Amino acid sequence: MADKLALPLLLPTSTPSSKPLFHHQNHQTRPFLTSQQPPSQPSPVEPLLHDVFLHQNPNNPIITPQSPKTRNRTRLGKSRRDPNLGKPWSYHGLSPQGHQILRSLIESRHTFNSAQFDPLLSHLPSSDLLPLLQGLGFHKRPDLALAVFDWFTKRKGYHQLDNSVVSHVIATLGKQGRVSSAADLFNGLIEDGFNLDVYSYTSLISAFANSGRYRDAVKVFKKMEEEGCEPSLFTYNVVLNVFGKMGAPWSKIMSLVEKMKKSGGGGIAPDVVTYNTLISCCKGGSLHEEAARVFEEMKMAGVSPDNVTYNTLIDVYGNSHRPKEAMKVFNEMEVCGFTPSVVSYNTLISAYARDGMLDEAVEVKNQMVGKGMRPDVYSYTTLFSGFERAGKVESAMSVFEEMRDAGCKPNMCTFNAFIKMYGNRGKFAEMMKIFDEINACGLSPDIVTWNTLLAVFGQNGMDSEVSGVFKEMKRAGFVPERETFNTLISAYSHCGSFEQAMTVYRRMLEAGVTPDLSTYNTVLAALARGGMWEQSEKVLAEMEDGRCKPNELTYCSLLHAYANGKEIGRMHFLAEEVYSGVIEPRAVLLKTLVLVCSKCDLLPEAERAFSELKERGFSPDLRTLNSMVSIYGRRQMVAKANQVLDYMKEMGFTPSTATYNSLMYRHSRSVDFRKSEEILREIQAKGIKPDIISYNTVIYAYCRNTRMRDASRIFAEMRDSGIVPDVITYNTFIASYAADSMFEEAIGVVRYMIKNGCRPNQKTYNSIVDGYCKLNRKDEAKLFAENLRNLDPHAPKGEDQRLLERIVKKWPIR
Repeated sequence: MADKLALPLLLPTSTPSSKPLFHHQNHQTRPFLTSQQPPSQPSPVEPLLHDVFLHQNPNNPIITPQSPKTRNRTRLGKSRRDPNLGKPWSYHGLSPQGHQILRSLIESRHTFNSAQFDPLLSHLPSSDLLPLLQGLGFHKRPDLALAVFDWFTKRKGYHQLDNSVVSHVIATLGKQGRVSSAADLFNGLIEDGFNLDVYSYTSLISAFANSGRYRDAVKVFKKMEEEGCEPSLFTYNVVLNVFGKMGAPWSKIMSLVEKMKKSGGGGIAPDVVTYNTLISCCKGGSLHEEAARVFEEMKMAGVSPDNVTYNTLIDVYGNSHRPKEAMKVFNEMEVCGFTPSVVSYNTLISAYARDGMLDEAVEVKNQMVGKGMRPDVYSYTTLFSGFERAGKVESAMSVFEEMRDAGCKPNMCTFNAFIKMYGNRGKFAEMMKIFDEINACGLSPDIVTWNTLLAVFGQNGMDSEVSGVFKEMKRAGFVPERETFNTLISAYSHCGSFEQAMTVYRRMLEAGVTPDLSTYNTVLAALARGGMWEQSEKVLAEMEDGRCKPNELTYCSLLHAYANGKEIGRMHFLAEEVYSGVIEPRAVLLKTLVLVCSKCDLLPEAERAFSELKERGFSPDLRTLNSMVSIYGRRQMVAKANQVLDYMKEMGFTPSTATYNSLMYRHSRSVDFRKSEEILREIQAKGIKPDIISYNTVIYAYCRNTRMRDASRIFAEMRDSGIVPDVITYNTFIASYAADSMFEEAIGVVRYMIKNGCRPNQKTYNSIVDGYCKLNRKDEAKLFAENLRNLDPHAPKGEDQRLLERIVKKWPIR
């Protein structure tokens, strides 16, 4: 895929402004969300994987996934190396002298002082080292534990260590975020000929995995195999999780499972953690069928599912846009005697909200309350995001008010949801106020915050802001991850910078980040915007060759590629496969069919898709409804358009810029063309920022009615607002001037657009020669075509000849 698509270009190198992109504002009033710092909680983006690792095999050490900033401590009592078996520390294994050293270290409030402790430590037997380090860890003094270990190795060397000490220290370094130090220790031991065992290898693999350094984790695993060190069940479970995080192909994941089953002579049987991890690996690629097979194999193998199993399977179905199947698993969970937790309910709420089934999502929340459980910040934020995504802003705000009334404090996900809401509606001032409130509340933006800002600016075509945010993100210490790369690819393609988008894709590969289903879908979406349907089909074929299984979003991008490439026949064929069930007619596919049919002005096809959507029990979202308003408006079907608008109002949808643009378009083609500007002023009064389509529509309304002074006034306002006119803007002026025999003015606009970096297209010059032909001014038309190079030295080769041929065709026969 990289060879086919990636282009040898550099990432944007625009110089950052001397003024910081983001600055802290002093709030004189209580912050909008909260003035108190929310409690630290794990991110809801991956709530289930956290559960998976809290239910590790009791015969193995527990290593929970950690973020670079905050790390959960290993739970005591689950490792066979914990002599206390989870009970309070009893100083088991420590000699009296070791006991005295431990007490002295714990009571010391200062950093480790070798001179102070030399007399004691110099006689510390090697057998005391591990329990001493464990005791310091139990008393939350890992800094002292590492200092003692460093003292011991400098005085006595590595030869007196054993693997139990090494694995414990590597794990401690990993939890302290000092993964490079752990790797240095590991490599130093190898250089000294130390024979590392499975626990030491696994500790380093886990340290790399928990810090997000998945490639390094895999390298250590390969080194382990090369050295003939047999992985344990826990090792395999950690590496399987790494493969899932890396987005490895399902075939590669299953190959590792088969190797595990055959290893060590008799083989290693998967346990509940293995199966839970495998099901979790299915989430990224929406591999719901594979997840179901793993679930059945698990039960046939006699391994009992636990709460984590059910929660993870619910999440896979939800992520695969299959909320009904998610509900079936939820019900089965209860039948099998497992009590759904808050995580279970939240995961089911997310499944419904992701698919736009908001009534069902609210009902699940109400059931949760009925069972005596209090919705938490994730419950409310998921509902908030669902309503916002559907375009029901008032309902979203009602959820937030309910959340605040319940005394539930917002967390970073809530802030991120507000940033997305305001950004999607062009309310950038409000968006940045929310960003500032994050700092005011004592929090820091997380990776989701930065990715959301990148996506928002990208969707609004603000490429300089995209580059600026990316630089600020790196300056804040965040290393781009797969989702960041995916977001950048999408952002640049939205900005029309396809080459930069593909450059980001290449950089992603160079960084060792493996493309997953989301990456493929992002690249397909970028291709679709350019109507590059042939390349899209090649990417689809590559996916089907085993990289990852296409999902409904894949086919949505293919529909957009066909629509933008004017391949109506292929679009119809794919639509029939959806309607017939060859490709399962999911809600998002039917909504996309409404959108592309409206875009191609295929009214019967759009109405059929809209009808299919409702008949199959799916709720239309704001974008779908906007598409129907748009196609009815273009055809001046006022009654039909009003029916849709009434439905939107009745169902609580908040009109977006696209809604208003459709209304402006309808009026721009009518005798009541001045209404277009009135709507423009209406959305500005509501704090919504008009986009380029808004201004182009009003300009067209005035140009069409020869109100050029008004059109120029709107053009000036558009430039002043920071929106760069595009070729459609200029062509509207040129066509109007040419139609009114004002050729000097039309040519002047061409010069102006070229000077301002906007390339004319065929429509630009067609308007001028057609204007001459309409007036039977043949010689002037020919002269314009023949002298085109003087006007536009960079005009495409043969453009002058094309215009001369057009003049011959247009010239009336006498």
